[in-house]
Amino acid sequence: MTQPNRFQKLVAEAKRNVTEISAAEAATQLARGDAVLVDVREETDWREEHAKNARHLSRGEIELEIEEQVPDVQTPIICYCGGGSRSALVAESLQKMGYTNVRSIAGGFRAWKEAELPTGVWRRSVTIA
Repeated sequence: MTQPNRFQKLVAEAKRNVTEISAAEAATQLARGDAVLVDVREETDWREEHAKNARHLSRGEIELEIEEQVPDVQTPIICYCGGGSRSALVAESLQKMGYTNVRSIAGGFRAWKEAELPTGVWRRSVTIA
């Protein structure tokens, strides 16, 4: 058995400090309008396909942009990435910033798709004159 690398250790520590929820639990909260869904993957991944109604704030920008997008630190935020590692890191970071109701989707976008939950693709808006 191989030893976990530094990234894996960092993720394991983050997962001990955050709450993970299933994709189905996330979808239920979103259907009730109880949370903001944030895709923390890279923009190219988000544009290709993402959970329906998700906002995009990549892991590299979320700490800079979150206060503008979600100013109330008590707003429920659900983060996801491709498999659940980066979103756990983001959730932990948001908690350190004072956000009190942050969750990470266990299994990330893969779990969302496996649960056959709704997805969307990015479409550039075009103005026709």
